[in-house]
Amino acid sequence: MEIYEVGGAVRDALLGRPIRERDWLVVGAEPAELLALGFKPVGKDFPVFLHPETGEEYALARTERKVAPGYTGFTFDTSPTITVEQDLARRDFTINAMARDREGRLIDPWGGLRDLEARKLRHVSDAFREDPVRVLRAARFAADLAELGFTVADETLALMREMVDAGEVDALRPERVWKETARALATSRPDVFISVLRECGALAKVFPEIDALFGVPQPERWHPEIDTGVHILMVLRMAAKLSDDPVVRFAALTHDLGKGTTPKEMLPRHIGHEMRSVELLQRMSERLPVPRAYKELAERVARYHGLVHRARELKPATVLKLIDAVDGLRRPDRFEQFLLACEADARGRKGFEDQPYEPGERLRAALAAARAVDVAPLKAQGLEGAALGEALRRARIEAIRAVWS
Repeated sequence: MEIYEVGGAVRDALLGRPIRERDWLVVGAEPAELLALGFKPVGKDFPVFLHPETGEEYALARTERKVAPGYTGFTFDTSPTITVEQDLARRDFTINAMARDREGRLIDPWGGLRDLEARKLRHVSDAFREDPVRVLRAARFAADLAELGFTVADETLALMREMVDAGEVDALRPERVWKETARALATSRPDVFISVLRECGALAKVFPEIDALFGVPQPERWHPEIDTGVHILMVLRMAAKLSDDPVVRFAALTHDLGKGTTPKEMLPRHIGHEMRSVELLQRMSERLPVPRAYKELAERVARYHGLVHRARELKPATVLKLIDAVDGLRRPDRFEQFLLACEADARGRKGFEDQPYEPGERLRAALAAARAVDVAPLKAQGLEGAALGEALRRARIEAIRAVWS
């Protein structure tokens, strides 16, 4: 039995990045041998075991063969005769197809170190085309490594286009699309995820609502970048600078979906796009397993971001309605998420990237004032039920008025 450290831990160590998790490859062993050592089996399709002390994953070396469409149509061979080089050959990218032995020696049969130095995401072999999830993974890794200068190799991007054209991406399950998207939203450059998917044609397959935004004009006065798709990429990048929260980033990504369905005779204006955005978000959330927290924030940002940008024009009573619509009194944390997504929208425009966002500060002050209103004096007056609610509403409006002018 030989044990090797493999995958992301080897890659990240060579890049000098923090290692988030370690995976291990076991060569020359049968499942019974690992069970006898106290390992716990977890793999359904092929033998994967958890170490009895560290809980880290140990997988038996394997080869795989495509027998059906989609990313589940594989058979596996995990016999003890499978070598480390054979196992590495089935992996997606050369930079993920490296291993270290017990003495720390690097096993690199596919040029992963070369591509690390060249900052390239390159597929290991033509077997890449057999698993459509790898299209999503390529875009996600590109997003994760973009800050280090990585790009997708031309031949890999060409292969991804072939996979899309062949309909392989159509076999992706909604759960897997969302899983990879959520992980991409947590990277340093989630906008690159969208760009790479669009470049290979996969964006139109997995997120047609977002793909439809590219090429759609906006008024140059407010959007010097003009193209709505370009704006969305800028907003998503700004959201990543403002917040590490993927929920905020998803709201930024989807806030303008309705602009993709604006009637051509109305362009470049987009009257009523807010409600169309909400409707498209709801359809997206029916198609994909978008978590409730993502969906609820995104819908509120889509519906109200224009109102937030015009905050200075709003009356105190309207401000309180806006706060209530986002449930800010009970959930100030979500109101903060809401304001960050709106700020990303305002600053995700050409020439506005470094501009302060006054509406955010005004609305934060308004929320603080409204939440500071004490209900006890009103109850002491004998108010209750609807009368108490109305008195509390008026008191909050006055508190907002005091900080609003």
